[in-house]
Amino acid sequence: MPVQVRIPTPLRKFTGNSEEVSADGATVGNVVEDLERQYSGIKERLCDDDGKVRRFVNIYVNGDDIRFLSNLDTALKDGDEISIVPAIAGG
Repeated sequence: MPVQVRIPTPLRKFTGNSEEVSADGATVGNVVEDLERQYSGIKERLCDDDGKVRRFVNIYVNGDDIRFLSNLDTALKDGDEISIVPAIAGG
């Protein structure tokens, strides 16, 4: 099932400068795998060596942070929107 994925500026070099792409998957993890299939190298920017979402990357499904849902196992339905947002730190 296709979902729309909003890509942040730092990762657009992988998507040919597209700010939004379509990807398939029943879960967020499946979508990350599909993104990697389509845009080689993007997964390592999103996930660490253990396959978990990197600490400074936030992923939202319809505005809800997946860390408060089921992380990469968060189920998706047709028409959902995923937003990838790099965390900003500073003081």
